[in-house]
Amino acid sequence: MPELAPTKSNLIAAKRSRELAESGYTLMDKKRNILVRELMALIDQAADIQSRIESTFAEAYDSLKYASISLGNAQVEHVAESIPVDRGVELRYRSIMGVEIPTVISGEARLDALPYGLAGTSSALDEAYIKFSKAKSLIRDLAQTENAIYRLAYSIRKTQKRANALKNIIIPALDRTIPRIAEVLEEKEREEFIRLKVIKSQKDKQSAAQT
Repeated sequence: MPELAPTKSNLIAAKRSRELAESGYTLMDKKRNILVRELMALIDQAADIQSRIESTFAEAYDSLKYASISLGNAQVEHVAESIPVDRGVELRYRSIMGVEIPTVISGEARLDALPYGLAGTSSALDEAYIKFSKAKSLIRDLAQTENAIYRLAYSIRKTQKRANALKNIIIPALDRTIPRIAEVLEEKEREEFIRLKVIKSQKDKQSAAQT
């Protein structure tokens, strides 16, 4: 930061800046800690969702395999084509310490009312549909969680950079500037005091000589 001229106004401004920098660092550090806690919780959550996706997909494909064996691939494909595409997805946002985190809102598939008739189907196909619906929901949750992880990680990096700049650059610079200005001002005050004292002494001598 540029060197400030040794004036009283600059000394007051430097002290105020030092207080603001200290307060800013405290807030940044607090924000970083909160975001890190949120991030670690989401990482654990993402790992759990990923594990559930893998097991759900495995079960879904097993059911689909049995359905294909009992009904034939053509019939399974015919039923699959009759299922409407789900496009009802909406994004909403919540804020964590100023970080906008998206939340995916979508209508859950009704598992008590399958979107196809019972003719030409089987319980294995029903099970496959239910498992794939659950997998879709889990994938949505994973995408939401991973997006939140990315946003939090990015914000943590930015917050850490700002906190480091305050702690390692701005605050130390002000800690050097404030004593330097104070020392120069004190020296000027001493010089001014001596100058006034000399002037007073000379005036006293002149007054004494005139009397």
